[in-house]
Amino acid sequence: MSTGTTTGTETEVELAIGGMTCASCAARVEKKLNRMDGVTATVNYATEKAKVSYSGDVSVGDLIATVEATGYTAREPAPPAEQDDTGVEADELRPLRERLVTAVVLAVPVVAMAMIPALQFVYWQWLSLTLAAPVVTYAAWPFHKAAFTNARHGAATMDTLISVGTSAAFLWSLWALFLGTAGTPGMTHPFELTIERTDGAGNIYLEAAAGVTAFILAGRYFEARAKRKAGAALRALLELGAKDVTVLRADGREQSVPVGELKTGDRFLVRPGEKIATDGTVEEGSSAVDASMLTGESVPVEVRAGDPVTGATINVGGRLVVRATRVGADTRLARMARLVEDAQNGKAAAQRLADRISAVFVPVVIALALGTLGFWLGNGVGLTAAFTAAVAVLVIACPCALGLATPTALMVGTGRGAQLGILIKGPEVLESTRRVDTVVLDKTGTVTTGRMTLLAVHTAEGTEEAEVLRLAGALEHSSEHPIARAVADGALEKLGALPTPEDFANVPGLGVRGVVEGHAVLVGRERLLADWAMELPEGLARARAAAEDAGRTAVAVAWDGEARAVLEVADAVKDTSAEAVGRLRALGLTPILLTGDNEAVARSVAREVGIEEVVAEVLPQGKVEVIKRLQAEGRSVAMVGDGVNDAAALAQADLGLALGTGTDAAIEAGDLTLVRGDLRAAADAVRLARRTLRTIRSNLFWAFAYNVAALPLAAAGLLTPMIAGAAMAFSSVFVVGNSLRLRTFRAAD
Repeated sequence: MSTGTTTGTETEVELAIGGMTCASCAARVEKKLNRMDGVTATVNYATEKAKVSYSGDVSVGDLIATVEATGYTAREPAPPAEQDDTGVEADELRPLRERLVTAVVLAVPVVAMAMIPALQFVYWQWLSLTLAAPVVTYAAWPFHKAAFTNARHGAATMDTLISVGTSAAFLWSLWALFLGTAGTPGMTHPFELTIERTDGAGNIYLEAAAGVTAFILAGRYFEARAKRKAGAALRALLELGAKDVTVLRADGREQSVPVGELKTGDRFLVRPGEKIATDGTVEEGSSAVDASMLTGESVPVEVRAGDPVTGATINVGGRLVVRATRVGADTRLARMARLVEDAQNGKAAAQRLADRISAVFVPVVIALALGTLGFWLGNGVGLTAAFTAAVAVLVIACPCALGLATPTALMVGTGRGAQLGILIKGPEVLESTRRVDTVVLDKTGTVTTGRMTLLAVHTAEGTEEAEVLRLAGALEHSSEHPIARAVADGALEKLGALPTPEDFANVPGLGVRGVVEGHAVLVGRERLLADWAMELPEGLARARAAAEDAGRTAVAVAWDGEARAVLEVADAVKDTSAEAVGRLRALGLTPILLTGDNEAVARSVAREVGIEEVVAEVLPQGKVEVIKRLQAEGRSVAMVGDGVNDAAALAQADLGLALGTGTDAAIEAGDLTLVRGDLRAAADAVRLARRTLRTIRSNLFWAFAYNVAALPLAAAGLLTPMIAGAAMAFSSVFVVGNSLRLRTFRAAD
């Protein structure tokens, strides 16, 4: 199924790119595609996708051929709805897991025999060769393949370093076994760290080659498990829509069909509590529609005949008959899915720090090895001794700790985060936290509770608050409207029990009326009271005006022909939000409140939690534009949200923090997930991510430091297998120990 779309004379297509091992691979593919006439491409390593616009005589086949000529694979991806998440994960991890298991099972005895003299029986070296050969060839094949691809383009990455180092160690061991003296029966590697010059003919480095491969494959596997899958957010979005719809046929018959069979112009039925199947216009009925997950508006929208409704929103009131105006890819939900995808594809992936170091380190090491060879040949020590020193440089330069530096810190950091309710999705997330200077907070469900709450009761003179709550709460308890639920829940919380109405009727768009304990009660808008020739007295009118000025919903209560009270209902601010904003400021972040709600509500909430900058009344695509504008101003932006309407903005932000109490779409689009739904966890998440990044950087420093310190010994021809093994072991132990320090991280009190 093609994913291409045509705009004017240009056609857009998205390609899934395979075989990339680092961000420099993505840059290489992007460069090749952009060299084609009439082609504009962006390639993202994190999502493994290329978004390409092309015109003229260029075809999708030409684009795929160009990518393949660069040394990678390309194909048009299946739509998200057709992809099987479990299958994708299995396909990605199974080959890597098989290579890892092979490497570990075979490398452990090789390392043990090399490091423990008691295990070195008569022909131990030949058993080591037998076990190490599959590790260095089959298990390490991805490194060799990537190194070859990089070499073709004059680049060097961590894969180059691994491939060169393990190959040098293995090939030297082959030479020593077959042409040197290492194959002699009874040969041993005594356990001593003696620094002495040797011709190398009796030394084998199979444990270094096998051990490095196993260590680094383990690191890659754990990192791959943590890696975020870009398609998951799109699948979560598409799953929000209704699955089936009740279509009204011309003969008045009701027929239930899959939502995919719905056509523009079809009339369909939406019962209370059901999702609206697709975008359309109400033809019959009136109701309240909860659109908060799409728009962020905390108050349900009242709809009647002629009003538009959006697919995936929930009908919380009466029965509606809707005529479909947009279906399939044209719906608002589908357009939001495209927004998320575009944001993810455009998000720059931070190049692995290890690759950036390797790009400099590898050429230096190779130059040093060649210089060592030339120096010793020029000094007449003989070809064997000269080659021994040169190969030793390559062997010692391959640090297994480099492969562990990121994954171990990430594993410990994510494990500690999980204990604290913070889920970090991958290493690319951490690069963003260091630079973030602005935090954009969604209002509904993030700063506020996301549900309507009874906040205040204003009574007329001579009226008791308890009586207002008892009569109004009893009547509202019979309604499913979110504002009614807020009044009923508030009354239940204070009184514990409510009477049962003797009569109840819903007045569409205005409120409810009924009889409670012999009183004729009205609860709803001021207009409902006016229809029954009742007016709010001056004190209650002032209370209503003040509530509406603060962005709250005012509910009038009357009984027995008199207006008795005004209730204030609103989306309440979470108890911890003000404290959380203070903690974010303490981390050097500037908070901004972003919401689809109206300006008055937003300003009121912002004042309560201590936020000065507010952006209100924005649709989901508007949220993305706000993030882009802040980024264009040079800011590095973190976004905290919980709703479907936040998904695209979370994906666009440099760092997306999704509340785990929110929707799957938001959680999948975010980089970090805050399980508890407590905004204070956002500050803890940034602190943990920054500390994890610092740990990774210190790991990388020490991973190289041990090996760099041993390079002069190698260049001087003084390296022995024990020194090589000790450097490998010490650097790995240090990196793991340094990473384990992250277990001491504590959430702020």
